[in-house]
Amino acid sequence: MEYALLGWPDDGPQLRLDHREFSYAGKFVMSNTGKAVVRGDERDGERDGEYDDLLGAIAFNEDRTDSATAWLRYVTVRRDRRGEGIGARLAGFAADRLESRGYDRVKIAVNNPFAYHALHKAGFGYTGEQTGLAELVLARPADRSREDYQSGLNVYRGRGDDLAPEERDFLDAKAGAGPPDVISVPK
Repeated sequence: MEYALLGWPDDGPQLRLDHREFSYAGKFVMSNTGKAVVRGDERDGERDGEYDDLLGAIAFNEDRTDSATAWLRYVTVRRDRRGEGIGARLAGFAADRLESRGYDRVKIAVNNPFAYHALHKAGFGYTGEQTGLAELVLARPADRSREDYQSGLNVYRGRGDDLAPEERDFLDAKAGAGPPDVISVPK
């Protein structure tokens, strides 16, 4: 797999994704966010676009009120490749690039326990903050203690009937666990 930075927000990169294969596809056409991608080496006859080898994409920009903070806005992985750690590695890759550009902190808001867990693999930790959209805010660097990790999972647990059965099973499996180990990120 190849990880690449397509451009910073000021560069205005745009990316056309197939909405049948990628969540948030329309958000990547916008030119006000930076973009990074991960490409695979497989190609098949069903794909015939400019980005037919694309496995995942991420959009990011600077915080509107804090120039030392950047936000990862959208993370998407091709439907048939989800669950392989691609999104976590891509988030880590983007965060590394943002940190090397001088940002002191990188944040992301997540709306489900699977994304919450994946971002912990990329070195993020729960800040205790939530957005108005029922999303939990994670940051890097941050405390990655068992207590903070479980605190975020407890927010999801508190959603009760709003959880899908898979989410309930996942939360049950993580009861009492500490955050996952941080995975290696491509340079």
